[in-house]
Amino acid sequence: MCSDVTTPSDSGPDYKSTLNLPKTDFPMRAGLPKREPEWLKRWEDIGVYDRLRESGKTEGRTPFVLHDGPPYANGHLHIGHALNKTIKDIIVRSHQMMGFDARYVPGWDCHGLPIEWKIEEKYRQKGKNKDDVPVIDFRQECRAFAAEWIDVQRAEFKRLGITGNWADPYLTMDFHAEAVIADEFMKFLMNGTLYQGSKPVMWSPVEKTALAEAEIEYHDHKSHTIWVPFKVVSGAEGDLAEARVVIWTTTPWTIPSNKAVAFNPKIAYGLYRVDATEEESWTAPGELYLFADALAEDALGKSRVTEFTKVRDVSADELGALTLAHPFAGIEGADGFWDYDVPMIDGDHVTDEAGTGFVHTAPSHGADDYECFVKRNWIDRMTHNVGEDSEFLPHVPFFADQRVIDHKGKEGKANTAVIAKLVEAGGIIARGRVTHSYPHSWRSKAPVIFRNTPQWFASVDRKIDDGMGEYGDTIRSRALTSIDKLVKWHPQTGRNRLYSMIESRPDWVLSRQRAWGVPLTCFTKVGALPTDPDFLLRNADLNARITAAFEDHGADVWYEDGFKEKMLDGIADPAAYDQVFDVLDVWFDSGSTHAFVLRDREDGTPDGIADVYLEGTDQHRGWFHSSLLQACGTKGRAPYKNVVTHGFTLDEKGMKMSKSLGNTIVPEKIIQQYGADIARLWVAQVDYTADQRIGPEILKGVADSYRRLRNTMRYMLGSLADFSEADRVDAADMPELEQWVLHRLAELDEQVREGYKTFDFSGVWTAVFNFATVDLSAFYFDIRKDALYCDGDTARRRAARTVLDILYHRITRWLAPILTFTMEEVWLERFDGTDASIHLEDFVETPAAWKNAELAAKWSAIRKTRRVVTAALEIQRQDKVIGASLEAAPVVHVEDAAVRDLLATVDFDDLCITSAINVTGDPAPSEAFRLPETAGVAVVFEKAEGEKCQRCWKILPDVGQHSHADVCGRCDEALD
Repeated sequence: MCSDVTTPSDSGPDYKSTLNLPKTDFPMRAGLPKREPEWLKRWEDIGVYDRLRESGKTEGRTPFVLHDGPPYANGHLHIGHALNKTIKDIIVRSHQMMGFDARYVPGWDCHGLPIEWKIEEKYRQKGKNKDDVPVIDFRQECRAFAAEWIDVQRAEFKRLGITGNWADPYLTMDFHAEAVIADEFMKFLMNGTLYQGSKPVMWSPVEKTALAEAEIEYHDHKSHTIWVPFKVVSGAEGDLAEARVVIWTTTPWTIPSNKAVAFNPKIAYGLYRVDATEEESWTAPGELYLFADALAEDALGKSRVTEFTKVRDVSADELGALTLAHPFAGIEGADGFWDYDVPMIDGDHVTDEAGTGFVHTAPSHGADDYECFVKRNWIDRMTHNVGEDSEFLPHVPFFADQRVIDHKGKEGKANTAVIAKLVEAGGIIARGRVTHSYPHSWRSKAPVIFRNTPQWFASVDRKIDDGMGEYGDTIRSRALTSIDKLVKWHPQTGRNRLYSMIESRPDWVLSRQRAWGVPLTCFTKVGALPTDPDFLLRNADLNARITAAFEDHGADVWYEDGFKEKMLDGIADPAAYDQVFDVLDVWFDSGSTHAFVLRDREDGTPDGIADVYLEGTDQHRGWFHSSLLQACGTKGRAPYKNVVTHGFTLDEKGMKMSKSLGNTIVPEKIIQQYGADIARLWVAQVDYTADQRIGPEILKGVADSYRRLRNTMRYMLGSLADFSEADRVDAADMPELEQWVLHRLAELDEQVREGYKTFDFSGVWTAVFNFATVDLSAFYFDIRKDALYCDGDTARRRAARTVLDILYHRITRWLAPILTFTMEEVWLERFDGTDASIHLEDFVETPAAWKNAELAAKWSAIRKTRRVVTAALEIQRQDKVIGASLEAAPVVHVEDAAVRDLLATVDFDDLCITSAINVTGDPAPSEAFRLPETAGVAVVFEKAEGEKCQRCWKILPDVGQHSHADVCGRCDEALD
């Protein structure tokens, strides 16, 4: 085979200048960190994104819209942002190149607590009180903060090579967006799903607001545990009348709000007598207690009971008939505050896995507790004992002002105060501490509590008569139908996760007690109850006025003096109505984006439905979830056709990234060291549907793969120097080896298109990379290097160059969505016009006729035999018997006559890169080289006979017998 460097003999001529060596300015070293910004500027200068949109109109392309789930406008990008946006970019670019008009409008979430929290921190540092600042001024500071970070993040996203309408992104704080969000909210007002209720919600005492499930994360938390006996006061006779029902709780502070004790009829219960105790115990011999049988021994052991007897079984009917007394009933100084009956109620949520088998029920402080009371229509028994600071309110005896959580997120004194009072009242038989998973705010990282507060809800089960009932007449039924019938899930596990969430979710808490957001644009009648039909003012003209005012002036106008009066003028008496000043959950903002982005923008979709929503798996309870609920309430179905989810990014050891551990990887650092294309290639290599890992060693591996691919592209560019249409050869006139490459291309074209269509980028990359490095570099290029360098203007060389051109046009395009910068560089090496860009190109159509299964089968057999030969020669090279394979002329023993016939139809010595080869059916000697996986093939090494051609380096008998000195016949013709 020819070498890139030819060393002439001492006396012979130098033939190096006669070789067709590769010519290219494409550098081996990419220099991406320095060069990528030049391409970014170029794309902006020539207007690539806008030109694609214009061509989409003129060519009548089918729109394809990936709707951006808005990141939050605060802080620099982390590696999760890079993963997310790069996946989106690959989807958008690949679909554009597959013939769609692939539009991408980036967006940002701008309202909400995190930004408000930052402004409050700034106030606290200056000794300033937020409540002393006019609300509109405060909101303007929040708006400015968001705008500043949007500019920062936009630049960082663009540096990653993300294409999109960066000049006109969507922002939830834009006036039009705020107007549409308010309008979408008022659709809930008008269709009857909006209501004000009093129920327990997750409440952050630190942030002083209700939180949605999507704003919660779970961390280990050490809680008090207490075992509390409730005396039986009625409903029993005999020994049962003397018994006490024991509950177990990890929230002692909720005991003052107890209103019932729950049991499960499916659990076995018993009456237990204490026979003996340790010296110090809150129980005494002879006392009778009720427990679930499975938990009695453990509970009694916790109360230091050393001997006990099960007196008898207790049936569910007996338990259901009992009435209990509150542990604080009759306590001195409480003025009868707890002197009420505590019923026993059945509940499926009760288990015998931990505790006592009985559940203390405080309907104002627990979801299951609340549902038990709703089921019995006992809402009037709710308590309002805890305020927004998690403090007991003044009317609660003994505990007024004691806080569950203090302003720093630490435990307050409420738990210990309640425990101390229970001990004093004889209302406790054991106590302890337990570490368990507990909900925390994902912003303040502080524990939350369940607290009964007046909030605004969207009912997921109220019937909606809005003429959009094709998929159901409630939000829940529409959502479940959408999940099953209208949406494709990638991966399918996403469907199961979201379906189960929607199936069991409670009503949506829409309100937040904050300032920076879109207000709940509604009015309530003074003196009316939430259950009254006229409690809410429902008026279409009023809604239109509010929407128009927001469109012109933004949501700040809601807080201007006299706004209520202006809006209600001629519609209702302003004095008869109160204006609501809660703000909407930010998930309602982002859930409404289908309306003000997809529906209202020219680059959206006519039906307001996106082809793809893509975010991390946490968004099954976040953006996917809220968008689904919101759209089902206002448009009757899901706003997306496909939902793609990715996992979380971990370090190389599989650990969560943390600044304290020092294992974070920042996109900016990757770009500075390697370039954005390496970050993009990492995204394409991983299975993003699961959690993925990244770190220095992984990035080195990615960079190595990149270098190998880059060298493949460089080789093609060099070999295609000066290639013109005059050199092109029809596929039918090509040698079989080139036809086999075309067959592989046809196979690969189908695989690449299907991979991009189904968002399987690791599949695309693996297929193309393996083809480039195994089929091309290690096989086809290795074989054809000799013809490309040493042949004259032969049909074989023209065919090889034609195939290289075909390969170039496909691989460059196929990988452009992934290696955005590098494939632009490759493209401009050949097409360097002022307006040229790979990103203005489409995938090339590949003729179906190129597929040839019969040819593929033949060459599969040839390659298997070749592998035995190359492996045998490699051993000779390692043993320094030969320096290169051209020094060999092996004998290949092939048992299968059919395979020998195949080998006879090709230049097998060229395929094996030897100077000669002898294929025989004779039995192979025992010392012949064999590969276990290729039966019936054996190789005996022989050295090539003749002299070394000083031009192509083959060792042949005819060297020196031609007009040009020291060359073979083929090279002699080429020199002529």
